[in-house]
Amino acid sequence: MALVHELENSGNWLFKRRSWLPVFMIIAGVFMMYQGNRQAILFDMRDELIFLGVSLFGQIIRVLTVGFTPKNTSGRNTVNGQIADQLNVTGIYSIIRHPLYLGNFFMWLGPALFLRSIWAVIVFGLMYWLYYERIMFAEEQFLRRKFGEVYDKWSETVQSFIPFSFKYIPYRLPFSFRNVLKREYNSFANIFVIFTLLDIFRNYFLSGRIYLTDMWIYLFASAFLIWIVVRTIHKQTKWLEVEGR
Repeated sequence: MALVHELENSGNWLFKRRSWLPVFMIIAGVFMMYQGNRQAILFDMRDELIFLGVSLFGQIIRVLTVGFTPKNTSGRNTVNGQIADQLNVTGIYSIIRHPLYLGNFFMWLGPALFLRSIWAVIVFGLMYWLYYERIMFAEEQFLRRKFGEVYDKWSETVQSFIPFSFKYIPYRLPFSFRNVLKREYNSFANIFVIFTLLDIFRNYFLSGRIYLTDMWIYLFASAFLIWIVVRTIHKQTKWLEVEGR
């Protein structure tokens, strides 16, 4: 098999399973925390709020992407593969081709910083790049075949992951807060789940007891309440359904 086809096939395989494969990053992080300098991971409210802020910054990038995009774009389907009824070239897509994956990077960078190890951050960066590079490659192959020259011209002027030019084109659609709630409530809650798990393991490694730090109890409880409310609205009503989104 030619390398280009191997990269595309592995990228499609990872794309369909991208919602749960990153769990292995958590397992790797717990292992590194167990093997590392445990005194370095002592609770520090300021630092851990900064780490949480990094993850929430990634969530904001996703919100600014999802809130303006139309239906059947931004690669939401994980069962049937890639979906794209139209090519996103406005808003954040006018300065970067893969804003959702950039948002994911910062969302996962926060937990990596929680480990207080430069090596943990380096390993995370390498794992993330190898993981998402193939997904991005497969996604771009799909878009090139579907949109042809239109995609090629757009990709020539817009960077894939790190923006270097800022020729911003305004969004065609208005921001939809309801669409954001429908599509992002799980990823928002997952941020707090991951930090809470890291706090539990950290406390166990340091003291031999399983407990949560007060700050993470309050933050997790608040996030869980928001998740319950939004999920109930999503499952029991059609209020979050927005035409064309």
